[in-house]
Amino acid sequence: MWFHRTPSTLIAPEEALPGRDRPAFAIPSHHAVLGTPIQPPFPEGLETAVFALGCFWGAERLFWRIDGVYTTAVGYTGGFTPHPTYEEVCTGRTGHAEAVLVVFDPAKVSYESLVRTFFEEHDPTQGMRQGNDIGTQYRSAIFYADDRQRRIAEGMRAAYQVALRQAGYHEEITTEIAPLGPFYYAEEYHQQYLHKVPCGC
Repeated sequence: MWFHRTPSTLIAPEEALPGRDRPAFAIPSHHAVLGTPIQPPFPEGLETAVFALGCFWGAERLFWRIDGVYTTAVGYTGGFTPHPTYEEVCTGRTGHAEAVLVVFDPAKVSYESLVRTFFEEHDPTQGMRQGNDIGTQYRSAIFYADDRQRRIAEGMRAAYQVALRQAGYHEEITTEIAPLGPFYYAEEYHQQYLHKVPCGC
């Protein structure tokens, strides 16, 4: 994945790109793997979670494979620019992170289990990057839907920090935990990308 620049700090709201009042592209209706809708309304009894853990291609695949996950989608959240494009997010001038929306059945898979997958499947100590992907859009973040999700996320972040220290690692977890604002769906070609392009190229 490419980017125009690699900012190490989040942009101020007044410096963000203006965006637009509606999406600049069509959003697919259904998941290419699961066959389920990727936009609400979702069936009654399901819950949502939103995670950012680097490039959203691989992150989305982690979650759609979990039993109890109804659907997933990739998009942009945590920033300021309404309805951004991928190219705009890659400039670092939207404030958004690449994120995954996970819609799940809590009777089959718990929110705690999803947060555990989040922490175990990426390095939450890298700040504004993940591996070779550098920039604020690749930061580690959990965007909570309610106070219960916030408490669980904060508790598990603290527990993983203790576990890192006990294992001899002294890096600080940089995972942001913030209330979920608008989730802007990414372009169709990004949705379930590693199903469409298994090599990831």
